[in-house]
Amino acid sequence: MIGKTEGFSSSYREAREKFLASTKAAGLTVESHLHPEKGRDGEELAMDVAIDGPADARNLLIITSACHGVEGYCGTGVQVFALHDEAWRAKARAAGVTVMYVHALNPYGFSHIRRTTHENVDLNRNFRDYSQPLEPNLLYREVHDLLLPEQWPPGDANAAAVANFIVTRGQAAWQAAISGGQPEFPDGLFFGGTGPTWSNLTYRDVLRRHARQASRIAWIDIHTGLGPSGHGERIFAGADDDAAIARARAWWGDKVTSIYDGSSTSAKLTGMAFAAVYEECPQAEYTGIAMEYGTVPILQVMQALRAEHWLNIHRDAPAPLAEEIRQQMMDAFYTDTDAWKVQVIDQAREALFQSVEGLKA
Repeated sequence: MIGKTEGFSSSYREAREKFLASTKAAGLTVESHLHPEKGRDGEELAMDVAIDGPADARNLLIITSACHGVEGYCGTGVQVFALHDEAWRAKARAAGVTVMYVHALNPYGFSHIRRTTHENVDLNRNFRDYSQPLEPNLLYREVHDLLLPEQWPPGDANAAAVANFIVTRGQAAWQAAISGGQPEFPDGLFFGGTGPTWSNLTYRDVLRRHARQASRIAWIDIHTGLGPSGHGERIFAGADDDAAIARARAWWGDKVTSIYDGSSTSAKLTGMAFAAVYEECPQAEYTGIAMEYGTVPILQVMQALRAEHWLNIHRDAPAPLAEEIRQQMMDAFYTDTDAWKVQVIDQAREALFQSVEGLKA
């Protein structure tokens, strides 16, 4: 076992190197799906997949990182630690549970310190039926121009308008307007896309290759940016189904929250990635959670997202301002302290053991 802080990294390149080295040390083979773009430093990007256990196992646990790019700094730390945790790996083997590690669902966002894919799409709003009309986010229509003003930092008039919206409509409405997902503004925040992204299609291919033999599938998707610092909220990640929610709470505890009953810090979302499991693995009983680790207050997170999207539009911004915005994004989604990393690992490790107990029951 490695130290609890050793699996974390300061760049995508380092994170991928640690993941690949960890899989090699664990004796696992890696399947790499190369991304069409390059990383921020010109490096190769990939969605890397490692299977720990028999390929024909009936019980499968999926552990994913970097659905939202920059959040992969946290997720990689969990995956690397787990790969070195022989007690955890032995527990899964003894229970007949195969573990599939998917490193960097969105490697482009991870490397470029973005939450979105190279298509500027929020991957966790991209799993929709694109043969049907896409429902607009009417609240987002109201705030799009406020979110992305011509200048950054915003001027006094913009700041006053934002403050007025929050005072009159509430912070929850501001969060829902921004984060719920929207299909109309390709340069905007939380854009769900008008078709499946590379990451969407590639992850579906991974599921078809490696998950169709399973009769029971569990999924832990590592996220950051919501809730109190260091607290790992366990947010139910599945369809609005009472039996599945009850099963998740039986496995991972009564504190599992849900966007459907309003108990989660997350707003109600559309186009979430768990849809891929239902659609590509209809034979399986599915139970999943997002482990959502808090970093900084939500308004600070939203401000960082606004700044980063502004920078993506204004790529000629002065270098000092661009660097300041990138650091703002890092701080919003990754707390680079030993205390925070230990909290992340302790809670993730507990959830991993609980997953095995749930699957084997």
